[in-house]
Amino acid sequence: MAGRGDSRDRLEVEPRGSFWLGRLASEQSVLQNQLGARGERLDPCAIEMRLRPARPDGAWDFTVVARACTWSRHGEGDWRKDRPVTLRIPVHVDLGDTEASFGAADFASELSAAGGGGRSAEIRVEVERWHRHTELVVSLVNTSPPHGRTHPDTHLYETSFDVLGLDMVPFTLEALPDSFRYDRDLPALGRNCGVIEIPDGLRTTDFVTADKPRPQYWAHQAPEPDLRFATLATDPLPQLAGLVAEVRRWGEDNWSDVVLDERASTKGWSQEMRRQAAGAAELWSAELARLDRGLELLRNEDTLRRAFQLANEAIEHAARDRYERWRPFQVGFLLGALNGLVEPTDADTVDTVWFATGGGKTETYLGLLVTAALYDRLTGKEQGITAWSRFPLRMLSLQQTQRFADALAGAELLRRRERLGGAPIRLGFFVGQAGTPNSIPLDAQDGQPDPHDPNMPGHFQVLLRCPFCHRSDLRMDFDRAAWTLQHICPHDDCPWPDQALPFHVVDQEIYRFLPAVVVGTLDKAALLGMQAAARGFVGPPLGVCSMPGHGYCYAPRSKTPNGCLVPGCRGERTALRQPRDRWAPRLRLQDELHLLRDSLGAVDAHYEAVMDHLQRALGGPQAKIVASSATLTGFDRQVDVLYQRAARVFPQPGPSSARSFWSQDSDELARRYVAVAPRGVTLDFVSDRTLSVLQESVRRLHDDPTAVCNEAGIDPMHVQHLIDNYGVEVVYGNTVRDVEAARRSLDTQLGFAVNAETLTGATPFDDVRRTLDRLDTPEPELENRLHVIAASSMMSHGVDIDRLNVMVMLGLPLTTAEFIQTTARVGRRHPGLVYVLHRIAREREAATFSQFDKFVQQGDRFVEPIPVTRRSRRVLALTTPGLVEARRLLIHEPASGGALTTIKKLRQYVSAAGITEQTELADLVEALGLDGPLDELLRHDLQQWLRAYFAALHDPATAAKWPNELSPGGVVMRSLRDVEESAPVIETI
Repeated sequence: MAGRGDSRDRLEVEPRGSFWLGRLASEQSVLQNQLGARGERLDPCAIEMRLRPARPDGAWDFTVVARACTWSRHGEGDWRKDRPVTLRIPVHVDLGDTEASFGAADFASELSAAGGGGRSAEIRVEVERWHRHTELVVSLVNTSPPHGRTHPDTHLYETSFDVLGLDMVPFTLEALPDSFRYDRDLPALGRNCGVIEIPDGLRTTDFVTADKPRPQYWAHQAPEPDLRFATLATDPLPQLAGLVAEVRRWGEDNWSDVVLDERASTKGWSQEMRRQAAGAAELWSAELARLDRGLELLRNEDTLRRAFQLANEAIEHAARDRYERWRPFQVGFLLGALNGLVEPTDADTVDTVWFATGGGKTETYLGLLVTAALYDRLTGKEQGITAWSRFPLRMLSLQQTQRFADALAGAELLRRRERLGGAPIRLGFFVGQAGTPNSIPLDAQDGQPDPHDPNMPGHFQVLLRCPFCHRSDLRMDFDRAAWTLQHICPHDDCPWPDQALPFHVVDQEIYRFLPAVVVGTLDKAALLGMQAAARGFVGPPLGVCSMPGHGYCYAPRSKTPNGCLVPGCRGERTALRQPRDRWAPRLRLQDELHLLRDSLGAVDAHYEAVMDHLQRALGGPQAKIVASSATLTGFDRQVDVLYQRAARVFPQPGPSSARSFWSQDSDELARRYVAVAPRGVTLDFVSDRTLSVLQESVRRLHDDPTAVCNEAGIDPMHVQHLIDNYGVEVVYGNTVRDVEAARRSLDTQLGFAVNAETLTGATPFDDVRRTLDRLDTPEPELENRLHVIAASSMMSHGVDIDRLNVMVMLGLPLTTAEFIQTTARVGRRHPGLVYVLHRIAREREAATFSQFDKFVQQGDRFVEPIPVTRRSRRVLALTTPGLVEARRLLIHEPASGGALTTIKKLRQYVSAAGITEQTELADLVEALGLDGPLDELLRHDLQQWLRAYFAALHDPATAAKWPNELSPGGVVMRSLRDVEESAPVIETI
């Protein structure tokens, strides 16, 4: 083991600079360390096992088997390992003892005989009787003197010990609440080490491993229903009825009162645990009722059934023969969600998908989106947005976007085949200036995309392949006549008959064409307070341009007198044909709900409220919100804060953590987690050495496969599979600085050439696309392939590459949810290996290391409650300018029949329309839900802001030139993350 030095017996450098596991510093040197407890964790002098003896009072007799070795210097640059020693030490603790030590003389003698003269150690036992149950603390302590001239290294190496022959009872993990679903028992607690169970006792380890099994999605005696896309596209009802019937049978076998009472008796549940189980059974019954309702709708609603069948064909197109069927939980979600497409009151509840990362949540979303888009076309909505899908990360995954495009391409081919009419089913990529253009101006300034530059389009390619024919040789072009940035498939035999794909990446194009599905970042909601053209996201545009291919019109401006967003357009605005109540999105999807926390969540809560308010004011029904989350901890409160709606989760967890109807742990390994707490060296050093060993291992397998296979007992037929799927590692950093440092280190510290790339939110789209392509389709020769990816949180969402199966984490992520999401990027198809390098000096990481197995197995229970509130005066002060501007741009300006772009025009309009401080206050209070007794201060702040706003508006001498300058404090947020004060940066020479 490289970190301990087991296989090394000679070194040219000091061993304490080479090894980071199994080493113990001198106790005296630790006591002299000015860092105190933090210093002791960085380079400890003892490993410790905390136990609970079965007999809490009395004398105890047991045996400790301890192991250690030393290194000695035999000359300059000549370090040699001394013979390892193993001691079997009998321990007797009397009734009145509080602490005792054992084996000191034996250790000194054995170490000296082995060549480690001057080094010493002992076993210490402390008795702590003040706990509810007496605890014994057993330690192996290095009692050697500090380093000196005679003994330049007095560390002990390769240390461990066993405790044998003592009857013990487990600890209960108090950090987690009691639950009928989970086992909280721990055999012992380790300090500066892990603890594993062995025959007749326990053993310390230098690292902690935890295995995560791969779920199986059907583990029932009854045959699995035929959930192939092709089957559900032709005759879905028999198979769906069979699925629902099996759900009902399983519920009767697992959630009935008789079964729960029996489990309560055998497992020793408390009354509270039994009450929890009864409540969970009621939620299960409600879930079953939703499945029944979805099945009933498909039986009785011909149009909905047709949309569902066509959606299955569309998903089959997107699957490209990679898979041919749904997983049962995906179909269960779709069945339960169908009511939301036909019943307006269902929008009062937010449905949250909670399933293991990698289980297929994105495809589940897509099934619902495609069904909704086709149902809209079948029921008369021929234009406008069906669904707005928002992701909280700054940069959207290109792979995830491609999956959206593939599914919608299938839907569009079916729309054409079935002659459904209406606009093409398009996809909009709505991320804005950080990745794609907000607009393409006629006369570009510095930093803006230049329509005259032939290379400009190539910088904004988003799709990895054609979503219709699935070939990857797309090209980019700018069509000056249509003023559109186009992804073009060059193949004449592509099923898509037009040149430009129905895919838009420029903000203004999205406003012009209002794609059926818009996928983008959360931040873009801020545009509601900045862009009159954002009206299409909450209601009808103001018209359609008479010029072919120009799209919809919005409020007139000096450069766009008819409201058409194409530069220099001379067309006229014509009336819309579609009823005004059909334009607003039917669905709003929120991915990674757990990331909407703190200030970001508080700001978004206000913008969610104004979106609902605008949609109602413009004549549309309330949108149905569907979300996904990594945690159920406090999700119902979070949903109430963000959306002012009730919360519902699918699927309901089963009666145990390892088993529900929808999934069950299998015997197949998904990921093995290895927690490492480096001692005495930096985390960067350990990361470099770990990556070096991993890469050396792959290269040795490549260069000498026969020898390696013989040593490992592997059939040589698997060599290429192992090289392909374990030849690239991910090193994950919590900050961009960590990632960049790791990337630089790869060039200098590994001792051989490594091909590495970086994936962060700042990585340009071109580079991301090239990197993903190289990972997906590696070069033939190993030396030419990518070997290491240095990544940040951008990697933790929507990156699905089957070849990524090894990860090195530089410290625990800041939240448990990020740990879950990030580590799920490896082991998607093949068993994954995750090295978690703990920053052991940090209290949180030290605590997690001591209970790492439970942290992995019950990770969702460790996810921190989501801190978020809608009732923040500071946040209200930030959002009010944008909320007021959104009403001016999207409600008042269209109602005025002209442009409210000057103070004079706005003043005339509000006077004529009877709009006052009080009318605006009433609307905003209603929208934000600030009508409760606890909201008095917030209402007061809002009233004071509006009073100052209207005073400035009616003041002839106001200094404001434009309406958006009337704000008495602050400006409209450009992003939902604009929550900090900005500071000027001044260059001086």
